[in-house]
Amino acid sequence: MAVLVAITWRRAVLLLMAEMVWVLSAAPASAQTARAPEYSLKAAYLFNFTQFIEWPSNCFVSAEAPIIIGVLGEDPFGGALDQAIRDKTLRGRPFEIRRSRRLGDLGGCHMVFVCASEAKRVPEILAANNKKSVVTISDLDRFGEQGGIIGFYTENNRLRFQINVGAAERAGIKISSQLLRLGTIIREKGDAEK
Repeated sequence: MAVLVAITWRRAVLLLMAEMVWVLSAAPASAQTARAPEYSLKAAYLFNFTQFIEWPSNCFVSAEAPIIIGVLGEDPFGGALDQAIRDKTLRGRPFEIRRSRRLGDLGGCHMVFVCASEAKRVPEILAANNKKSVVTISDLDRFGEQGGIIGFYTENNRLRFQINVGAAERAGIKISSQLLRLGTIIREKGDAEK
């Protein structure tokens, strides 16, 4: 019963966040002021994604080791990501954020958000994380189709996300069917034969 309540609550949170996007996008604003709510919402999504993702146990040095979220490139979040994870834990694990313009500085991260400043380096970034247990996330165009695990996009003024299930499988990441139902699934060539 408690599991059902937790599942229902989590789904309600994700649906509420989707509705927040609609409300925020409907309000007139300049590009600069619209950016802050957009990345506050994306930060909330990043936190919520962690609740529906299971990493291999060998990704953590201990049962209390933090879930580390990396931000690669010119950080668009400002303090929104810090606010989204402040004082939160997941299954007894605290959260930590690492920011860098160098991919090598983000070793040990469980999630890496690839910023727009890194658009030209996406193939290199994805190749470096291929088969590592890192959830790669971005709002770059066609990120999931290029091999990233989660890609944000906007449709009808609403924030949506794609999930590349093949990339997640290669990384050893298990994504809850609840999250898969809320996102758009990307299948790579060869996925149908599996």
